[in-house]
Amino acid sequence: MSCVRCIWLGFTVHDAARLAPPPSSRCPAVSAERVSLTASCAAGGESMNPSAPSYPMASLYVGDLHQDVTEAMLYEKFSPAGAILSIRVCRDMITRRSLGYAYVNFQQPADAERALDTMNFDVIKGRPVRIMWSQRDPSLRKSGVGNIFIKNLDKSIDNKALYDTFSAFGNILSCKVVCDENGSKGYGFVHFETQEAAERAIEKMNGMLLNDRKVFVGRFKSRKEREAELGARAKEFTNVYIKNFGEDMDDDKLKDVFSKYGTAMSIRVMTDENGKSRGFGFVSFERHEDAQRAVDEMNGKELNGKLIYVGRAQKKVERQTELKRKFEQMKQDRMTRYQGVNLYVKNLDDGLDDERLRKEFSPFGTITSAKVMMDGGRSKGFGFVCFSSPEEATKAVTEMNGRIVATKPLYVALAQRKEERQAHLTNQYMQRMASVRAVPNPVINPYQPAPPSGYFMAAIPQVGWLSLGLSKKFEFRIFVEFKIKIHIRMQKRCIRISSVRQAALSVAHEMRRRCKCHCILMLLLAYPFEPTRCGADTLFIQNIADKENN
Repeated sequence: MSCVRCIWLGFTVHDAARLAPPPSSRCPAVSAERVSLTASCAAGGESMNPSAPSYPMASLYVGDLHQDVTEAMLYEKFSPAGAILSIRVCRDMITRRSLGYAYVNFQQPADAERALDTMNFDVIKGRPVRIMWSQRDPSLRKSGVGNIFIKNLDKSIDNKALYDTFSAFGNILSCKVVCDENGSKGYGFVHFETQEAAERAIEKMNGMLLNDRKVFVGRFKSRKEREAELGARAKEFTNVYIKNFGEDMDDDKLKDVFSKYGTAMSIRVMTDENGKSRGFGFVSFERHEDAQRAVDEMNGKELNGKLIYVGRAQKKVERQTELKRKFEQMKQDRMTRYQGVNLYVKNLDDGLDDERLRKEFSPFGTITSAKVMMDGGRSKGFGFVCFSSPEEATKAVTEMNGRIVATKPLYVALAQRKEERQAHLTNQYMQRMASVRAVPNPVINPYQPAPPSGYFMAAIPQVGWLSLGLSKKFEFRIFVEFKIKIHIRMQKRCIRISSVRQAALSVAHEMRRRCKCHCILMLLLAYPFEPTRCGADTLFIQNIADKENN
């Protein structure tokens, strides 16, 4: 096992609280009293030790955490409840920022229950935390059994108030008021241990007043159920939306226009603070047939010199879903339409513009568009040419690829979607790494003593292996810097980084901010992410530095 891995397993809570590395690179023995603290989240907070017993009813989920809350803080908070096996704050793999929740695993279920009963909604760093049993079976969480939905909540009702209100009906597994940056969104969820408790809560609380507001309490419905209901409701709509009429429109005038289609329950023209029409309104009919006839006959008709839109009134969620569906459909249609006819052209001369690009490719067929990509008025060195048929595009690729235009030989190929390019690059990388690892390492000095047994020595790619059109010296310096930064990061922050992979991801993210070329991504791919020891990494970096100096 690697040094970094062992250091992680051997840290005590006091070591973690001080955030100081151990005095020796050798791995201390792991005692039963020690608590494993990690910087990443794995499957619901399970122990990283595969031989450790599982305590499904001794694991707590702690949510709504402040970004700065650490494992040491949580240990200090929860340790009075009983002996703790592990604590894990879940973090983003690249940025290392907290995701706002953690798992606390106790040795005894009774201790976990005590913490849940006495510490739920306690304040940590200015925020009340939400504690519940860790439910690792997603099918149970999503089944809807015992889960209820509450809406029309007053803004002042928070998680604790909702919990206190509904706890009278049974044991609560989880309770949450949904919030955004402006506070409560007016609805929430309560998950009871049993379906009977949920039904009692619905029977007693639906229609009751909470803080002078009449709340709706009902069975939780999955997204699929809600979408099915919306679809059925859409077919029997009675509420009609009208827009694009003038400022002189009022309720009475709108009634005169639509009353001929049937009995209207309500008619409303939306107005601004000055009482002027905002150009849209609603008519609610008694029967669906009347509403449908009004839409069919009035949509697109002229009213006071303007073409009006008349359609089924939709809720905000419905409109957003419909717009998203239309956007995805348009995107798919566009990709299908341009499949096989759009060419990618790179290595363009700086003086080449759209017209010159079109002129060079026009002999091969009808061009629907030709575009040189620009940045601040300067050519980025590549562009796209779209033909009217795949045959014309294929002919252009055959004839123009490698042809010198102005001063440079062109690279011409069929344009690919992002997913296709990534798959192609991944395939190339796998082939390249297979060939690199099959040959002896040319960088290591043959007279240098071999590293101690058990050390992993990564294969080093040849200088210039990136093939990105950059100078070999620049490629090599970037690679050296990448490796050195990983080494430094692992030495200084080994208590928070449990593998070389995490160190590499962190460094690549940092370097990407100032290096605009995509070689950083390729370097990240090329780094072999097997566990390695810091000592072997030092030899590895020294060999690279020696090679560069020579």
